[in-house]
Amino acid sequence: MLRQFLSKIPRSFGNSDSPELTRPNSFMTAGLHTHRSNSFNSGCGRPCATKRTSSSIFPASVVAGIEPLLPFKNAPNSEKMNLFVSKVSLCCATFDFSDATKNSIEKDVKRQTLLELLDFVASGSIRFSEPAILAMCRMCSTNLFRVFPPNYRSITSNNGENDDDDPIFCSAWPHLQIVYDLLLKFITSSCLDAKVAKKYIDHAFILRLLDLFDSEDPRERECLKTILHRVYGKFMVHRPLIRKDISNIFYRFVFEEERHNGITELLDIFGSIISGFALPLKEEHKIFLQRVLIPLHKPKTLGVYFQQLSYCVTQFIDKDPKLSSTVIKGLLKYWPITNSQKEVMFLDELKDILEEIDMVEFQKVMVPLSWQIGRCINSFHFQEEEAELSKSAEKRKKAWERLENAANHRPPTTRNTAALVTHSTTSIS
Repeated sequence: MLRQFLSKIPRSFGNSDSPELTRPNSFMTAGLHTHRSNSFNSGCGRPCATKRTSSSIFPASVVAGIEPLLPFKNAPNSEKMNLFVSKVSLCCATFDFSDATKNSIEKDVKRQTLLELLDFVASGSIRFSEPAILAMCRMCSTNLFRVFPPNYRSITSNNGENDDDDPIFCSAWPHLQIVYDLLLKFITSSCLDAKVAKKYIDHAFILRLLDLFDSEDPRERECLKTILHRVYGKFMVHRPLIRKDISNIFYRFVFEEERHNGITELLDIFGSIISGFALPLKEEHKIFLQRVLIPLHKPKTLGVYFQQLSYCVTQFIDKDPKLSSTVIKGLLKYWPITNSQKEVMFLDELKDILEEIDMVEFQKVMVPLSWQIGRCINSFHFQEEEAELSKSAEKRKKAWERLENAANHRPPTTRNTAALVTHSTTSIS
């Protein structure tokens, strides 16, 4: 049965015409050919937009006569890296997880192999060779990278104001989670040379990772958030590109699509990035605040990511208090007219900013800010709320009077009873 499974596995990690295959190394000269797939499986809630290509054939012994199912403990140290590449090759096979009864044995073999790879990477017992780095990146690309089709919900609900739809959980998550854990351990491993790995964990690889943030499975987005944060920390050369690519996602969300599943997680990442900005702030960082973060107050779905957005803005003001007037002007520009819930969020953010602002910056925005707050007080929504509060207070007062009257007219009793507490110490709602 295992040999039947092995006969279906891709021969190696890439098409022969791939530009990366021209790099001279021992892995390439072994005569392996890469299998590339745009889909891990078809069981992730909604079908992938691209079809998975069929696997080519490769023998059971993938690299230099190494059997991929051989345990690491049974392999000599000199062959462990070759065995690692063979096992990673084995995990390039993809299956349909929408049907739990289909290829169950093969799925279990792949799962066990992934777990074995995870333990090996976590052990940090050997430095990763360049062929091993390429193999890992290819395997992760095959299993993780896929194109999400347009979300049908965006067609059926255009207002986007109440985004209470239940998330769609991926049926392939038991396998996907191990691949994500393996990638995280691999990136953070002290045995990985960042100077070599940056050739394969490149801009294109990072872009595909960012595309996955639109996944509807919150578990996947959480894993991606951790991985991207580690990539940002380890590969300094990619930091400007990562910031730019995330900014582009925010741009498209605000000005084009107004729908993206991963805005909260991306803002979480940026909150950590901003806290690490050196002083004085660079001009590009101030531009990011003005052109990206402040416009993020515009979408109707602000409530989904407001806490993370407010934290990012606060981080900027903590770094440079002079930016407080810039932020207030931006809030006034995007102030909601008819959405009272968003208006409350804006007022909460203003309250936090005004606690830190100095008099010089406050004078720059004093007039328009006072006018806007006065408008809020005189607004129909505010007056409605005040009327409701007044009605509630009146109801409580009448209820209390009825209780007092009932207590005064109650016939005396011989038992000890607790006296009715005074109105000044207790209220009944």
